[in-house]
Amino acid sequence: MVSSASKVLVTGADGFIGSHLTESLVRQGYDVRAFVYYNSFNSWGWLDSTVEDVKKNLDVFAGDIRDPYGVKEAMKGCDIVLHLASLIAIPYSYHSPETYVDTNIKGTLNVLQAARDLGVSKVIHTSTSEVYGTAQYVPINEDHPLQGQSPYSASKIGADQMALSFYRSFETPVAVIRPFNTYGPRQSARAVIPTIITQLASGKEKIKLGALSPTRDFNYIQDTVSGFISIMNSNRSIGEVINIGSNYEISIGKTAEVIAEVMNKKIEIETDEVRLRPDKSEVERLWADNQKAKGLLDWEPSYGGLEGFKRGIKETVNWFSDPVNLSQYKADVYNI
Repeated sequence: MVSSASKVLVTGADGFIGSHLTESLVRQGYDVRAFVYYNSFNSWGWLDSTVEDVKKNLDVFAGDIRDPYGVKEAMKGCDIVLHLASLIAIPYSYHSPETYVDTNIKGTLNVLQAARDLGVSKVIHTSTSEVYGTAQYVPINEDHPLQGQSPYSASKIGADQMALSFYRSFETPVAVIRPFNTYGPRQSARAVIPTIITQLASGKEKIKLGALSPTRDFNYIQDTVSGFISIMNSNRSIGEVINIGSNYEISIGKTAEVIAEVMNKKIEIETDEVRLRPDKSEVERLWADNQKAKGLLDWEPSYGGLEGFKRGIKETVNWFSDPVNLSQYKADVYNI
C-alpha cells in the first residue's frame, strides 16, 4: 500500500483521464504534482475547471514529455509516477505518425530513464486496448497477441515494450495498466460517445458516425481511475500488464441507441466516409477479460454490464448537457 505521504507525479494531468485521476488522488490525501503540457496561455487543460479545493493542493509543472531534461526535473522528489501523457487520436496518427513516436515512445523512454536515474519507487505506464487489434479470441486477456493496426497502436505497443524492458533489464519497478475504452465527462469529441452526445445535445436528429458494427468494451471513468489507484497500491502489479475493462461488449450502433434512449431523443445515423478507418486498420472487436485485475488487485468495475453502462452514460449525458460544458465542444466539426 502506497502511503498518502508519498509524492505522486501524474503526467498528462491536463487530459481527460489524467484530470479525473489527479482530482481523485488529491481528494484521497496524496501529495500530487501535475505534469501539464506547456503552452503560452498557461492553461492547465481540464484542471483549469476543477474545484478550488483541488487546485490549491496541486503542485503544477508545465513541460513537454518529449523533453528528457524537463521530465527528469518534474520527477525529482517524486516516489510514484503515473504516466498518462500521450497522443491518442487514431485518425491524427495516420497523417502525423512521427509525432506519435516522439511523444508516446520517446516520451515514455524519458520517464523510464529518469525513474531509473532517480530511484523512483514505482512507475505505472498507461497502455491501451488498441494494442490488441481486432480480437482473435474473446474475452481478451493479457496474453492475447499484439497487433498494430494504426500508427497510434503501434506507438503504444512500442511504449509498452519499452516500459517492460526496463523492468526486465534494470529491475525498474514498472506496472502496465491497459484500460479499455474509457468514457465520461470531459472526454474529447474525437471519441465516439462524446461525438454522439454533443450532436444530439445540439439539437440534431441525423448524426454523423463512422462504422457501426465494431464492438467496444466501454469503461466508465471512475472505474478506470480506481484501476490506476489499485495498481499503484499493489506491489503485486510490478512487472505485470493488467487489463482494466468492464467485461461487457457493445457495438457502436447499439451504443448510439442507448445514448438516444437515455437522452429521450430520436436518432437517425448517417455514415460519414471521412470518419471510417482504412479497412485493415479498423479494430472490429474489443472485449476485456478482467479476471487478472480481480485476482491480483481485488478490483472490479462498478459500472459493468448493460445497466452499469446505461448508468455511466446518464452521468456523462448530464455533464455534457450543461450549456457551459457543451459550449467547449464543436459538434459541427469532425475532430480527428
